[in-house]
Order: sequence, then structure tokens, then C-alpha cells
Amino acid sequence: MEKIVALLAREISFNIFLNWDEKDTVMTEEILFVDDEDFILDIVKAIFEQEGIPVLTARSGEEALKILKTHEIAVLISDHHMPGMMGVDLLSQVKTISPDTVKILVTGFADLDTAMEAINRAEVFRFIVKPWENTQLVGLVKDALRRYRLIKSIVRGDEATMLSLVRALELKDSYTKGHSERVARYAMSIARKLNLPGETVKAIQYGSWLHDCGKIGVSENILNCEGPLDDAEIHIMRNHPLWGADVARQARLTEAVVNIVLSHHERFDGKGYPAGLKDGDIPLEARIVAVADIYDALITKRPYRKAYDRDKAMEMLVSMKGNVLDPELVDVFCDILSQENSSPGSGQ
Repeated sequence: MEKIVALLAREISFNIFLNWDEKDTVMTEEILFVDDEDFILDIVKAIFEQEGIPVLTARSGEEALKILKTHEIAVLISDHHMPGMMGVDLLSQVKTISPDTVKILVTGFADLDTAMEAINRAEVFRFIVKPWENTQLVGLVKDALRRYRLIKSIVRGDEATMLSLVRALELKDSYTKGHSERVARYAMSIARKLNLPGETVKAIQYGSWLHDCGKIGVSENILNCEGPLDDAEIHIMRNHPLWGADVARQARLTEAVVNIVLSHHERFDGKGYPAGLKDGDIPLEARIVAVADIYDALITKRPYRKAYDRDKAMEMLVSMKGNVLDPELVDVFCDILSQENSSPGSGQ
């Protein structure tokens, strides 16, 4: 059983938010890079010009704040050690002036105190240490832009754009194409079977679409690794519910949606993550999505195994009752699947 659970936890970690071709997306937002050294700004411009991504630059925090007043800045990358206004001070002000702007801090050395201050005061998205690798910097900024676009689509209530982002990101992995929409369909069927209120069903739909949005920024090397992850990589993967919940909060989604994103990897026996919640302490919405998420992982083909059929997947779900999954919800879902299987014209 533990081997099955470990495999599933890994499988459903590969679902969404990989790279997609930004050339297919019209970019109206802008990126701002702040550094007091002109040669650094010249290098940055050249790096992003090669990617077809225009970058605004500023030589100080004060100059950056002026630019923020007249431009929609999606991503702001700032050096920390600058004359006058330090990077953390700038990003702290940006948090108030332009709360949806995604913030990245650049530092010349790994400074734990600076990192903690930036997390607490400025809510930075990621850190990057000088000297950086060009591909690392570009990848980080693209991840930040994805996060910004996702948040803005949610804030606008633009379901079509939000879902198109999810679909486009899923296309990078043919084995998980359509995963989020299938999870939503299964989870909503459970919610309706339980006669949950309409607003709860809607929250489950949104939460299912976004349950893995915290994987924005997780390295593709980790997401696509077919072998075992090391301890550091496991730690990164286990942080994705926390990062995803932050996206949901920033997008001002309901507590129910935040709960799904944050807690869909909790286990009924308390051995899940990130908080180790157990049975009734896990929000109902998250327990529902967990059943749907695992079922879809089971019936989906993977590079290293064939998809399980419906009967085998149901058998495996039943084996997880009371340890991984809520036993009552497993029974409800299996009943739904059995009824679908027995209806005329049904099939997997």
C-alpha cells in the first residue's frame, strides 16, 4: 500500500504548469529590471531580447517607483544591494502600490536574513543569486509572468482565459492533458451526489482547475524526472500546495478554493502534507478533490505504465479508504462510477 501511495503522490505531481510557447500569447504586460549598474542592465536587455521579451530598466528604487505609476508591471526583478533604496525596501513598497506584480529579488550572495526579510515584508516570489545562469533567469521570469497572468485572469473572473492557461500548460505533457478538467468533473459529481450547495460546487470546480497551480516555478527537471527525487527535490515538490494557496489568496478566491489548493495532498491518516492534517480536520472540499485527483492519476497512462482500467482503479481507491482517502467519499465516488458503468452506452 505504501508503495502505491508513494507512486500516486509522485504521479499527480506531474500534472500541470510546465512551459508553453509565449509567442502564442499576446503580451500586454511589462517586465521591469532594477539594478544600479548599467552593464548589468545592458546584459539583461540582451538576454531577454534574444527571447523576444522586452524589458524596462531602472537604475534605482526611486526610478522604478516612477515607472510603476505609468506602466502595468507584471514582473519586477530588483537587485538588493543598491545605493539609496535597498531592494527589499523597494519590493515592500511595490507590494502596496501594485499588489499583483510578481516580485523577484536578486542578491550577490545567499543571505538567509535578507531572504526572510523579503518573504515577510515584500512577499517575494523567488530569489536568484548573482552570478546567475541566463537560462535560469529567463525561466524564472517566465514562471513569474505565468503566475501574474493566472492571477489577473482569476481576479477578472475570466474563466475562459484561466482555463486556457491550464490547458496550454498541460500540452507540454501529453500524459496529463485534460487532467484538471477531469478532476473537476469527478469532484463536482461527488459534491452534487452529497447535495452540497451551489457555491461549494463552484468552489470545487475552481479548486480542481487550480489545485496544482503552485507548480509554477518548480523546475521541469523535477516535474519530469522519472527516477526517485532526492530530499531537496521532495521538499520543493511538497511546497507546491503552499505556493498554490498563496496564488489563490492573492487572486482573492474564496476560503474553500484556497483550502482545496492547500490541502489536496493531505491524507486521512495524517501522513500527508503540507500540514499533516487528518480525517475531519482536512476541509471537505479538499478531501473530495483528493479522491478525484488520485482516480484520474490511476486511469491515466504514464511513461512507465499503462493506465489502469475502471475496475482496477476503483479497487485501488477502496484499498485507500481510511488511510489515504476519506472512506465515505470513496464509497460515494465508487457508487457514481458503478452507476455510470451500468447505464446504457456507458464506457470508460
